[in-house]
Amino acid sequence: MSDQKTASAKTDAEWRAELTPEQYRVLREHGTERPGASPLNAEKRQGEFLCAACQTRLFDSATKYESHSGWPSFYAPVENAVATTEDRTLGMRRVEVHCANCGGHLGHVFPDGPKPTGLRYCMNGAALKFEPAS
Repeated sequence: MSDQKTASAKTDAEWRAELTPEQYRVLREHGTERPGASPLNAEKRQGEFLCAACQTRLFDSATKYESHSGWPSFYAPVENAVATTEDRTLGMRRVEVHCANCGGHLGHVFPDGPKPTGLRYCMNGAALKFEPAS
């Protein structure tokens, strides 16, 4: 039996030690970064977008597009990489997206994206890490 903790079993102190203050605010406290704040908005290289907390592969760069929303947007996640829950904060119904591995808050998904899915996964750049293709 392994003594290694799963990402979701980390304590609050462990998350605070591993993440930047902004990453912690977004991923663990369900925060939202300012629109246009992430350098990942302009990322155009081929590669993968990972969870900044647990390094799980979330999105392939081939699914990224410019939504003009101010946040990195994708039309589809990697299979089984994200999970969703209903979010009724701010007086409206939204669908929150979180990492299926560690539960970190990534952003929201909206039904106004491009084909082939018609979905816009509007993600906080602070919740993501980009790994360029080799």
